[in-house]
Amino acid sequence: MEEVARQLGVEGIQKRVLSAGKGDLPTFPDGTKVVFHYRTSLLDGKVLDDSRTMGGRCKAMELILGKKFKLPVWEHVVTTMREGEIAEFTCDTKHTALYPLVSQSLRNISMGKDPLEGQRHCCGIAQIHPHHSLGHPDLESLQATPQPLVFTLELLQVLPPGSFRLDTWAMSDEEKLEAVPLMHEEGNELFKRGEIAAAAEKYHSAIACLKNMQMKERPGDEGWLRLDHMITPLLLNYCQCQLMQGQYYEVLDHCSSLLFKYEDNVKAYFKRGKAHAAVWNEAEARADFAKVLELEPSLAPSVARELRAMEERIRKKQKEEKDRYKKLFTTAPPAATATSVSPAGR
Repeated sequence: MEEVARQLGVEGIQKRVLSAGKGDLPTFPDGTKVVFHYRTSLLDGKVLDDSRTMGGRCKAMELILGKKFKLPVWEHVVTTMREGEIAEFTCDTKHTALYPLVSQSLRNISMGKDPLEGQRHCCGIAQIHPHHSLGHPDLESLQATPQPLVFTLELLQVLPPGSFRLDTWAMSDEEKLEAVPLMHEEGNELFKRGEIAAAAEKYHSAIACLKNMQMKERPGDEGWLRLDHMITPLLLNYCQCQLMQGQYYEVLDHCSSLLFKYEDNVKAYFKRGKAHAAVWNEAEARADFAKVLELEPSLAPSVARELRAMEERIRKKQKEEKDRYKKLFTTAPPAATATSVSPAGR
């Protein structure tokens, strides 16, 4: 549309309004947060991504304008929309060449993965090379043969700068360091209120902030170690939440990783011992609890309580198994059918 080209000062974008929004067209200074749902389709109608279903959940896209998002066309087109508006934007290939990489990141996020997984060691040229694997056949096809795309957007909310807390991905390292203690405290408050899943999410977000910063440091250097010492208590809190939600194998993985680096971490031994006990690893649980007593004898009452609980569960399980086998061998066989023989047959 000529109106869109005039508004944006760019060519190769056509807009079709599907549902008018409300109010006047907002202003969009740098730092504005826009929240919108999106559906990405090929010209033949094949849908590549839909924020309402990606990863099995409905999660709107959030952008901070002026942060140099990898797909500039989205920042351009939302500034032509009113809140509540639904519009379809057909964009030429010159605006969509980087969409496969953006989609890969968004799909990673929807699955709880690092958004940069699969891209971290690739320079910009390698990332758009047709032989660079993205792990998704449809995206690899689009990367090999770039083509126009149709973005159907619904603008949900426009938030002016300063009216919201930045998402972690949009923060500078300084802002992340300021935000982590706040997220830690929010997680603690949620835990006290019994909102365990929400608390785990807060701890996980804080860990992700620090891990992102840690990736810029050389392992073992002072900066890396400082961040790792900040991660450790958050990870232990996260493991406590996972224990309470029955995610025992995740606890085993995280605690083992901690103990590989910090062999005297009593809390990691204790939580790993509980996780081992929960999945019937009796010998491993006893070894971890013995290590707890060696490092912190004052925890003897707590260890004794955990061992009694484990032993009671084992006795109960053994009894159930014994009763089950007993029934197998005490069930009376079906009565035999008598066969009559006539005198003539003798």
